[in-house]
Amino acid sequence: MSGFTHFDQKGNAAMVDVSAKAATVRIATARAQVVMQPATLAMIREGSATKGDVLGVARIAGIMAAKRTAELIPLCHPLPISAVTVDLEAEGSGVEIIATVCTTGQTGVEMEALTAASVAALTVYDMCKAVDRSMRIEALRVTHKEGGKSGTFTQD
Repeated sequence: MSGFTHFDQKGNAAMVDVSAKAATVRIATARAQVVMQPATLAMIREGSATKGDVLGVARIAGIMAAKRTAELIPLCHPLPISAVTVDLEAEGSGVEIIATVCTTGQTGVEMEALTAASVAALTVYDMCKAVDRSMRIEALRVTHKEGGKSGTFTQD
């Protein structure tokens, strides 16, 4: 495992210089879950939430968030994102979120995928909190990454 990259030689926070890196296709997928009461999940499936289409709004929120990651995370590079998909499934004990981001660039899009999954999960929470304050956002993680010098990474 290599050391942290976001610190200069004096230990100060610093943006990583990626100017010498080759531009390659880079893809990352992140997942999250919103665990909720069965009645809340039923409302989402039926489309009867008072704020509207929970999954549709969360999908758009996740896509928008991926595009604004560099504005939210201080040392992230602004990237030309070529594709974002955010899939939400009402299943099991809640909503499963899978966000995939693609770019051709000099640095990866893991943070963009994590941001998309996070904001989609927060949007589900926001739209349903009036009926279920016990919801939990869980298991946010990168599940796949490819491209760049470090190659491919996959986990469940």
